[in-house]
Amino acid sequence: MSLVAHSLDVITRLQSPTGAYPASPTFSAYRGYSWLRDGSFIAEGVSRHGDVAGADAFHAWCARVVGDRAGQVDALVARAARGEAVPVSEMLPTRFTLDGVDGDDDWWDFQLDGYGTWLWALREHVARHGRMVPAVEKGVRATVRYLAAFWHLPCYDWWEEHVEHRHVATLGAVHAGLRAAAGLGVLSAAEEAAAAQAVAGIEALVAREGVADGGHLRKWLGSDAVDGSLLACVEPFGLYPAGHPVGEATVAEVERRLAMEGGVYRFLADTFYGGGRWPLLSGFLGWNHARAGRTAEARRCLEWMAAQATPEGDLPEQVPDLLLAPERRQEWLDRWGPVATPLLWSHGMYLILADELGVRT
Repeated sequence: MSLVAHSLDVITRLQSPTGAYPASPTFSAYRGYSWLRDGSFIAEGVSRHGDVAGADAFHAWCARVVGDRAGQVDALVARAARGEAVPVSEMLPTRFTLDGVDGDDDWWDFQLDGYGTWLWALREHVARHGRMVPAVEKGVRATVRYLAAFWHLPCYDWWEEHVEHRHVATLGAVHAGLRAAAGLGVLSAAEEAAAAQAVAGIEALVAREGVADGGHLRKWLGSDAVDGSLLACVEPFGLYPAGHPVGEATVAEVERRLAMEGGVYRFLADTFYGGGRWPLLSGFLGWNHARAGRTAEARRCLEWMAAQATPEGDLPEQVPDLLLAPERRQEWLDRWGPVATPLLWSHGMYLILADELGVRT
């Protein structure tokens, strides 16, 4: 079975009857949970390869999950409008059980990027297949109100770290999501105006504080470091698209600092499982290369991703060679067991890059 076919099989076989995509079926810390961020890229992968029903079910699940919390969103927004500081612990979570309820386990929960990523992925799916996913309006509108009210707050990043900072990859995801939502035709006039104001605010903030002296995007405001997640700010989110000097400089800087032999690290200070290279980030790098016309480089990323599969064809979260902090790997093995394998997000990103390159088998 080709890795495209196996990736589709893994994702469709493991999708919950509720529509949620589990992050990983067996990994101790992820088992039983679905992330809006991971699931959105997984849904994008299968949507591109013809699993319309599976992507529909995921987007409908997201809409139910957020729509069920519309009252909570409106209460949070009202408190913020009165000048109250809303505690991080009372914000919407970043992950939900497969049944769509808040989990009981402690987690680094206040993350905004997944909500923006979901709106972006929904719009992509709808545009690709030419019809709306039923019953998503309430969830979309609640998500827009939530992001428009809180986009400017520090929160955890893609990697569930550094809640004290404002992360540019998060801002890029929110920016893309709010722009996408405006194209779905379900927002009220007030919601459209709030979304447009937030989009303009993000653009101004990133232009003012999010670009380092070298012309590339920053990991977070006030830092000159880069992060693998910044690749998404170029493709697919288009905060600075391919061809824009900031976009080009960002991809180049991530590649210079974080790419090695086809694999991509999250960031240079990474110690999680020793700080390995992540196949899904190679997918983002290849996606950017493909859109920039660098087909050979994009294909090398796809080939590296495929080479990391287990004999069964499963893609891991990260790989254990060429670690940044090898002395830190054992502590994570002791804490959570082996690296998440399969990681459905890795398979989703493989499908996306394969589609970009016209690889269907």
